[in-house]
Amino acid sequence: MMGKKTYLKKLTSKFQIPSVEVGKELEGSTPPSVFIGSWNYPKVYAGPMISPVSGDTAIMDTPEAWIPGDKSQEDIISYRMSLVRGKKMIGITDLDNRMVEKLQEISLASGSIDSEAEFWKKPRGVSFSEYQAPHGPSAILEKFEIDNVRWDRELEKVYYDTDLRAREALMDLHRKDIPFSHMQKAFSVGTMGVDKRRRLVPTRWSITACDSTIGDQLLKEVKHYEPVDVHRVYEFQSLQNYYAVLLLPTPWQYEWMEAFLEVLGKEKLIFSDYENYNGKKEYSRVGGCYYTCKMAVLEALAHEKRQAGVIVLREAYSGYVPLGVFNVRENVRNAMAQPYLEFEDMKTALTYIDTRLKLPVNSFIKKSDLLQDILRSRQTTLDSYFK
Repeated sequence: MMGKKTYLKKLTSKFQIPSVEVGKELEGSTPPSVFIGSWNYPKVYAGPMISPVSGDTAIMDTPEAWIPGDKSQEDIISYRMSLVRGKKMIGITDLDNRMVEKLQEISLASGSIDSEAEFWKKPRGVSFSEYQAPHGPSAILEKFEIDNVRWDRELEKVYYDTDLRAREALMDLHRKDIPFSHMQKAFSVGTMGVDKRRRLVPTRWSITACDSTIGDQLLKEVKHYEPVDVHRVYEFQSLQNYYAVLLLPTPWQYEWMEAFLEVLGKEKLIFSDYENYNGKKEYSRVGGCYYTCKMAVLEALAHEKRQAGVIVLREAYSGYVPLGVFNVRENVRNAMAQPYLEFEDMKTALTYIDTRLKLPVNSFIKKSDLLQDILRSRQTTLDSYFK
């Protein structure tokens, strides 16, 4: 069977969406936005992302605002295709580089910044990825200037505290409700951590690093709390996705299952991964969405001071476009913010979820590891689901 990485590579390669047309010189605003590539690591292409529009362009790189703002998939793609990526090859530890200093200024900014760029050649192409949000054309920078920047006070404190470990910096910012996207950008350009250990981190790696770091710290906290006392179902639907989050009255355990239904053609594929109470040692076989979903659920549990077993089912439908793992994080956050439904047992909860899915719930159960184990341990007849 096709693995998820292969499937998403095939899916992202099919998009031929036009991006903004710009010449070798560009004046506009960065939302603020930066991008660090992973190719050729430990020397990477790093640079700003700039819109040809001047003024407040923050919405173009603030994923937290898209779902609450009722932005459509088309709106988001339009924002992202309007961002032009400038880049220069830089070593990950070369933080005294003038370009890196400008990228740090951008990532610490409290708002959009007027920018000017000159490129070696006219920017071309687009980027679609399963990891980060897409963006428009890119080119090597010849020259890049920014106006004066006003820094976000909380990000500034972290930047100047060179004795504060990155993990503690991220948790401090998380507790102060700094948007995840702001933290992640600042983390990626080496503004956090003990002085000598700071470095550039490729954007796609920094997203998962921030998700997993915050998630791991929240889990330590959540394990001290009492489990929820009933089976709960939270749900949310947006951007050609449906999410159902089932909380179980058990100690921590977690399974993520996602189905792609006729997105490329006639395929019906399910990918999954799980962990028990002791967590996961190896990197998830389903990639960054595993960690971003886990973090979003743990955020809600920590806020309520409860523990739970967690089963998350996601369906992506025809017309779905990969927009990066923010899609999972923000959809699950929105699901956890909704009123939940209570069920007396797992079977009635799953029966309800079955009415909300396009695939039969038993298709997910057959592909699961954790859910099957739980059903067996409760002496539930699996045949009652596999009709």
